[in-house]
Amino acid sequence: MIAPLKPGATLAQITGPVAETERLILRPWRSDDIAANTAMLGDPVAGRFITADNKPITDAFAGWRNAAIMAGHWALYGIGMFVVEEKRTGAFVGRVGPWRPPGWPDFEVGWGIAPDFRGKGYAVEAARAAIDWSFSTFDIDRIAHCIDRENVASQGVARRLGARIDREIDLFGHVADLWVTDRDKWIG
Repeated sequence: MIAPLKPGATLAQITGPVAETERLILRPWRSDDIAANTAMLGDPVAGRFITADNKPITDAFAGWRNAAIMAGHWALYGIGMFVVEEKRTGAFVGRVGPWRPPGWPDFEVGWGIAPDFRGKGYAVEAARAAIDWSFSTFDIDRIAHCIDRENVASQGVARRLGARIDREIDLFGHVADLWVTDRDKWIG
């Protein structure tokens, strides 16, 4: 991807923070996450509910650009969606964590899980860790979750997290719901 480095030269690396659960490691992005993230976003379900245009990502450049946006949020703000890695195998499970680009409706913890890892409780487990980390790091009273009205699986995750629907929002030109997890009701 990049030119070879000269002997002794080093490049900047984002090394943390890292959060762990019983089965997962939540960590910053690395270049070897790009292909797995691209594959996840190529899935019709992920493409429909995660991408800005509601379409699967079908080429390597678009996948790289999406991963660069995720990693860039870390570089610009010091936070972002973590890569979720399965402890047992080291496999890319998805991405979960804080997200608030310009114009976003609120401080969000969002999630996206690769098809092979759905239905195993990873979204709830990772989101719980990301919400715990966010509440312990930021002076905020609530965390939002922007969820498409047709995304039944994410609505289920939000319910298991104890979130409630706060209001209707426009998300990339279509109607979605802003779910909220309140600090004073958070059970972690």
